[in-house]
Amino acid sequence: MKVGLLPFYLHLYDEVAPERRPVVQGFADLIARQLRRRGLIVEQAPICRVKQEFAAAVASFEKQKVEVLITLHLAYSPSLEAAEVIAASSLPVVVLDTTPDYEFPYDYGNRIMANHGIHGVQDFCNVLLRSGKDFLISAGHWEKSSVLDRLVRQVKAAGLAHKMSRMRVGRIGGCFAGMGDFEVPDGSLGMTVVPYESSRGRSAEPDAESIAAEMAADRRQFVFGDMSPAVYERTLRVCLKLRRWLEAKKLDAFTICFQGITSTDGWETVPFLEASKAMARGLGYAGEGDVLTAALVGTLMRAFPETSFTEMFCPDWAHNRIFVSHMGEINIDLCDQKPLLSERRYVVSETGNPAVATGCFRPGPATLVNLAPCIGGEFKLIVAPVVFDAPGTPSTASNTGWFSVPQRDISSFLEAYSRLGGTHHLALCYGCDLAILEDFAHLMGWQYHAVKILHDGAGSSSGQHQWHHGE
Repeated sequence: MKVGLLPFYLHLYDEVAPERRPVVQGFADLIARQLRRRGLIVEQAPICRVKQEFAAAVASFEKQKVEVLITLHLAYSPSLEAAEVIAASSLPVVVLDTTPDYEFPYDYGNRIMANHGIHGVQDFCNVLLRSGKDFLISAGHWEKSSVLDRLVRQVKAAGLAHKMSRMRVGRIGGCFAGMGDFEVPDGSLGMTVVPYESSRGRSAEPDAESIAAEMAADRRQFVFGDMSPAVYERTLRVCLKLRRWLEAKKLDAFTICFQGITSTDGWETVPFLEASKAMARGLGYAGEGDVLTAALVGTLMRAFPETSFTEMFCPDWAHNRIFVSHMGEINIDLCDQKPLLSERRYVVSETGNPAVATGCFRPGPATLVNLAPCIGGEFKLIVAPVVFDAPGTPSTASNTGWFSVPQRDISSFLEAYSRLGGTHHLALCYGCDLAILEDFAHLMGWQYHAVKILHDGAGSSSGQHQWHHGE
């Protein structure tokens, strides 16, 4: 992620102790190098002391399209020089509270000048909150603690907040009538919703060379099943047509409502295959016109690329597990083995049969993530650690997966999930860090609920458990 490092300092110190300037500049440079070593792209501002310098630095960061602003307090710096311009910026803020020296002994000598930035942090954080701007903060010695690693995790959370507030989401085929759990007004959370508009004429159709290249890529990526050449070719035509539109509109995510995909509207078939491929490329996706979950999936991919759209479909009460699936969409990079590419009989809208990629989610620990609208325009981020079971077959006729919950009590899990108002559309993430998700929710102003299972306090031998949510 691309960050802006903003060093704070006091103008008075340049007047009364100008010899200190190279020392503090060296420490700012050191921190920038440490962050780069941890994989961040760092745009470093000049040391800022007064309002005009802070304003110029923030404007430069915004022009350079940084995703997160990191503050570094080299000494005490009065908050009113910086807080107003930072509060007015849309950039999320992560405060680094650190000092050059690890130890501040009784015989501290002249170390005060180098190590007193913490009360500048306190001044700044108080005024920033009173300005209505929230932030994340990591405190500790830059070398002798884990503070910079914690900072990087917070940067990822802040980057998610930055991304979520700027999502461009395409909507193809309208919305599923009567489906209301994920429904939000256009423009919610800063999203821009872009409805699909058909492009007429030959320029809208992919050429033979593009189709041939896609076929070659598919041979490497899929196991080929039963499908006619005509079905396969028309599927590739609609997929490439959709891909061209996604790229032209610079979209971060999209949603397809299959009921609105008809030959009358120029669709030879349903582009399920492109949804599966697009998720593997890092675009967000959700079905049924759900722009909210599409935006969430696309946002999570910024930090956790092994993410897919899915739904809880059926309970397997006998084995205490839950089956997940969707009609024709899965992140093909997350399948247990090479996905199957085959023809699907399709009858739910007036268009031809598609070729669809199908597979089973790979086994192992994962996290279900749901963004649920609440009363009054508020939102809840609901997360649930789960474990996916090993599939019985590597590729099936539909997209599949089975997960168990901690302590294998799916009844309590389903009760708790619906008490929280979780919707039926989900993001599924492998390699997810719950601390990052909690910080992400904090910056977005959302409630955060981690669904966990506890043994009941009575020590009952009945095996019953009680669920709770953490906020």
